Amino acid sequence: MSHTWDPDRYLVYADERGRPFVDLLHRVDADAPRRVVDLGCGPGTLTALLAARWPGADVVGVDSSPEMVERARGGGFAGVRFENGDVRTWRPREPVDVVVANAVYQWVPGHLDLLPGLVSHVAADGWFAFQVPGNHGAPSHALLHRLAADPRFAAFTAGVARPHSHDPEVYADALRDLGLVVDAWETTYLHLLSGPDPVFTWISGTGARPTLAALPTGLREEFVTDYRALLREAYPPGPHGTVLPFRRVFVVAHQPPDRT
Repeated sequence: MSHTWDPDRYLVYADERGRPFVDLLHRVDADAPRRVVDLGCGPGTLTALLAARWPGADVVGVDSSPEMVERARGGGFAGVRFENGDVRTWRPREPVDVVVANAVYQWVPGHLDLLPGLVSHVAADGWFAFQVPGNHGAPSHALLHRLAADPRFAAFTAGVARPHSHDPEVYADALRDLGLVVDAWETTYLHLLSGPDPVFTWISGTGARPTLAALPTGLREEFVTDYRALLREAYPPGPHGTVLPFRRVFVVAHQPPDRT
């Protein structure tokens, strides 16, 4: 997770990226939480929705990217604080009533091992909700990895971060083993994108960013030219735009109120 993020690039398709967060939040049945934390808050636009839903809560957004936190702090979001922090080592000073993590754990290798620690920070009668992309076998990713292994690029792209997530039942079993009541599901969105090379624009702000950042100037442009062409073939535009199927995995877990 040492690569940098570009808030402007990430926000090109802000509405489409925000929809899973809203769908996740809809299933969190917290009434009046006092402490709410958004892990991996990015530019803060979605964190602001937490403050709008629970205006009486102390809402904190945490992100490891200085660029994202700077953008979030300058966004003018009322009722929210933002701070730099690594989701792998995050430790609140006191239990949290709602912990949300939107599209972040796919970047954390071995994130199942983090679940016991995370759950220990959820207050009794509290909620832990997250979603992760589940489309890592899609053409957008398969083509990226195949091209990155090309001899022209392989020396630079070997070992770069790749997102990874598990199926819903894996997360559900892990959290039930920890004593939580779990609702887990998956959804495939059919995002309708517009503009030139829209799938490249989408993935270059997220899944492809570590690979692109690892390439030197000149070679990066060569890679991008080839990758754009592959994506245009895999995702041809239709009469209404370019459809990007995107599978996501959702988990909402409730800590029983009588936890000791």
